[in-house]
Amino acid sequence: MDIRLIAWGRRVKRGGAPPPLWLFSDPARTPDLLAVVRALPPRLCGVVFRHDAAPERAALGVQLAALCRARHIALVVAGDARLAARLKAGVHLRGGRRAGVLALPRHAPITASAHNLAQLRQARLAGARIAFISPVFPTASHPGAPALGGLGFRNLARRAGRTKPFALGGINGGSIRQLGKFCTGAGAIEALAAAATRR
Repeated sequence: MDIRLIAWGRRVKRGGAPPPLWLFSDPARTPDLLAVVRALPPRLCGVVFRHDAAPERAALGVQLAALCRARHIALVVAGDARLAARLKAGVHLRGGRRAGVLALPRHAPITASAHNLAQLRQARLAGARIAFISPVFPTASHPGAPALGGLGFRNLARRAGRTKPFALGGINGGSIRQLGKFCTGAGAIEALAAAATRR
């Protein structure tokens, strides 16, 4: 259990703000997604639902949305505004690209990924409340991909404007502390899945 990441999330959480910790779903690394979400701390966490190639993605999404509502866990659907609207969830924009966002329910959260300044600007223009700047550190999701490091993250985070800069990629309870005051939240897979399943 990554107690330090959960503790960091509790320290930075602000009333009325989006949850500071977000689980990114991954069919290979979160095969029992519902079990992981059942154990996440309520009101502290959100879920970015990917599972793009899963054959029963929509059916799993329906179960996930019901579970998230019951447990006060925020939910966004990656790259699929139509499914997001069906689930009464928010949407996650890949690379900040806007795609059917206007079909979302009112007040549905919009998040985005951003790997560079251009994508960060796109995310801001699309109305994203959170931009997951990545990859901050080396990550199993993209082995061998160049990482921004703490300095690269901070340089982009300073340019986020009204969009909240969150860190993604190699995030755990130790690495998050290297990012300083510009990091207002984080996304993770293993750190939150492990924290959830070992609680």
